[in-house]
This record gives sequence, C-alpha cells and structure tokens, in this order.
Amino acid sequence: MGSIDALVKAGSSLGALSRTEYKSLLVVSEIYRQQEWMYNNKVHRIEHRIVNVSQAHIRPIVRGKAGVAVEFGAKISASVRDGYVFLDRISWDNFNESVDLKAQIEAYYNYTGFYPESVHVDKIYRSRANRSFCKEKGIRISGPPLGRPKANVSQELKKQAQEDERIRNNIEGKFGISKRRYSLSRVMAKLPHTSETAIAITFLVMNLSALLRQVFCLFYIYSTIKSFSASIHY
Repeated sequence: MGSIDALVKAGSSLGALSRTEYKSLLVVSEIYRQQEWMYNNKVHRIEHRIVNVSQAHIRPIVRGKAGVAVEFGAKISASVRDGYVFLDRISWDNFNESVDLKAQIEAYYNYTGFYPESVHVDKIYRSRANRSFCKEKGIRISGPPLGRPKANVSQELKKQAQEDERIRNNIEGKFGISKRRYSLSRVMAKLPHTSETAIAITFLVMNLSALLRQVFCLFYIYSTIKSFSASIHY
C-alpha cells in the first residue's frame, strides 16, 4: 500500500488497474483500516470484519458448535410448512434469527389467509416480544413458559412438549439433508448474488423432490386400489 501511494504521488494513476485489481485494492485498504483500529483500541472484534480478500462479503459467524467454533458463509432463516422449506432470509452478516418470526408468521397469513394454530421454534425464538405477538394472534408457541421451571409437570404437558420437539426436528432434518444430499455445505460460487442463487436453487430442488414423492405416492395408492378392485370377483 505504501508503494502504491508512492507511485500515485509520483504521477501514476489508479485508472491503469483492472476492475478486479481496483476492487482488491479497496478491500485490502479496508482490511488494513480495520486491523489498525482494532490494534489501536486493543480489541479483537469489529463490525463487518473482512476475512477474505476475494470474497469480502463473507463474515465470520461464531456458532460455538463442537469442533467448529466459527463458521464462514451465508446465514439463512428458513421455515417448514407441510413438508416444504421456505427460505425467508439470506444474509452475509450475523443476525438474530428471532427477529424474523413475526415476518414469517405474517407471510404465512398472507399466503393462507389465516394464522397458524401453533409454531414450533428453537429456544432463541422464545423471546418476550415473540411470545406476546403469538399470544395476541392466538398462536401457541412451543416450549416451556418463561420463569422458573415447574416442579410437577403433568403427563399431558410432557407429551405435548415431546410432540412439539418432534415437529420442530423437521427443520433440523431439512438442514441436514440439504448439506449431505444436496451439497448446500459445498457452495463454490464466489460472488454474493451467485452464492445466494445457488442456495435458493438447493431449497427449490428439495421442494421439487418432496412434490415428486407425493405424486409417486398418489400414483402408487391409485395403482394399488385399481389392482385390488380388479382382483375382486363376485
């Protein structure tokens, strides 16, 4: 960077750089600024931290999972309805998924004309704001209520909690299938919009596969009934 500044002062022009080279120069300058700011302020984090020169849009996301404390890539917010996955949000910055719950429920209302009877969510979604919103709309939100856990829980509530967790596991299973079977964990696109397109296509193919299974199931049922009816003789 010092050499480039010296060349510019000597009369050279940055216009001689290609578009890719000029973009890399801007990225490297921003990385230097961020690193210098963290050094001067004796901190180890900064907003919108750049960790890759060629993919400046990628941010480190601290997940705290076993073996992988930090992940790199897009963060998505998704929901499952009737076996189909809806990609509600894609972001390259870290965000709290719980803020999307209201928008997801309203999207469900706009799509169906009525609010869901219940929503089955992870612990992070069970905030006071989301609980109040669901209560206002007459929606049951899964999970225990806020406050100290009750000493004695009825068998009915335990059964309901198990059923809620079983239903919520659908979204976890969809993420696992998308990574293992549909290569969501191996998106090789470089640009942000091409990466987002690849992610969206992955979920589109998953939904098409689910639709195809339903069609085959209906065809199998129809064929079974038809063959059974043909074998009946009076």
